[in-house]
Amino acid sequence: MFGVLRTIGLALGLLGGTVAAQGPEFAQQYAQRLGGATDELRRVVTTFERDAAATGNSREAALDRLRASGDPLTVRRGEAAREDMERLKTLTEQQQALATASGPLGRMVALIRNPDLPLTRATYQDYAPAVPTTADGLIAGFLGFLATWGGWRVLSDVGRRLTRLRRAPSTA
Repeated sequence: MFGVLRTIGLALGLLGGTVAAQGPEFAQQYAQRLGGATDELRRVVTTFERDAAATGNSREAALDRLRASGDPLTVRRGEAAREDMERLKTLTEQQQALATASGPLGRMVALIRNPDLPLTRATYQDYAPAVPTTADGLIAGFLGFLATWGGWRVLSDVGRRLTRLRRAPSTA
């Protein structure tokens, strides 16, 4: 019976390691998607700034004019431009955090700290698992193996002890 539990623990450890090793790959795919989103938002904001300058306005003055307009469509476009600028700032900060992340699994930690939820969701929907070949992937896989295997060992040891206690005759 103990051999079966050991085999199950090893199998669960390998499964946990495989799953954990996907973390750095997910962070890599997220970073690529983040770069694309940042590039596109930068293009949109630059176009807005160029249009503002062409009409003799600063970026803030152009936003104020759009917000003050009586036309609901124009007001909404001004609000959308302001949201694009804020999101560009947020995504650029996150991109810098990912780029400067250090140590093993640093990108995963940076991603977990401040994810952009729509971008995370989109990355997850298109996520393609990969075999870990980087140091981060191998370390994450090893840590996942140890955590899952160790958790199984603790649970199986507790289960065995509880079973022994139930079987032990009471001395009364």
